[in-house]
Amino acid sequence: MARLFALFFMVFFLIVSTGLAEQRFETDVIKTQAGDLTITFIGHGTLMFNFNGKIFHVDPWSKLADYSKLPKADFIVITHEHQDHLDVDTINKIRTKDTMIVCNEKSQKKIRQSLAMRNGDKKNLNGVLIEAVPAYNLLHMRKPGEPYHPKGVGNGYIFTFGDKKIYVAGDTENTPEMKKLENIDVAFLPMNLPYTMSPEMVADAAKAFKPKVLYPYHTGDTDISKLTGLMKETDGVEVRLRKMK
Repeated sequence: MARLFALFFMVFFLIVSTGLAEQRFETDVIKTQAGDLTITFIGHGTLMFNFNGKIFHVDPWSKLADYSKLPKADFIVITHEHQDHLDVDTINKIRTKDTMIVCNEKSQKKIRQSLAMRNGDKKNLNGVLIEAVPAYNLLHMRKPGEPYHPKGVGNGYIFTFGDKKIYVAGDTENTPEMKKLENIDVAFLPMNLPYTMSPEMVADAAKAFKPKVLYPYHTGDTDISKLTGLMKETDGVEVRLRKMK
């Protein structure tokens, strides 16, 4: 009986440990004048921000995490309506009666009690300013005349945490609007063809608006090391590689 109990305990411990290991995500801390911003890199286009005890979930997707083991959301931010960015079941798991949900207009049709933002709109979320930035394709099309992400539909977002501006680009290419951005401290730029950008396109954008820290994200099977080579002679931009397939 003792051996059976010991075996059961070992199996149980292995299962629990494996589950916890799957939930260990990389994190970075960005210092701001108003407190630390902790970034959790969940994967794909999915991020979590913790700022002064407030939790911001960006494009939460259950394929990437067990959200029953992650903090409930004070704010949920959705870039656009594609299934790998808009997961209604996951949103319902992490929202509370006080959660504020910000999204683009097409996503609002699927999310109850949400606030739609159009390109250019600004909103104050409990002291955190958020601005919706255009996110769209210029070149890559599902078929002629039908881009994967049409102009005017999806959003990227600029969050202002204290004195730091964090740009989460959403699904987009290196648009003129992106290249005109200023004073971005941290940028998340997508890099997976044919839906968003190649390493060359990301480098083109980053060299134009020069974020202090650049994270490629939503990278799929892209060789992200190519970006480091393309950016190595660009002063003032630190490329950080994290697990964001």
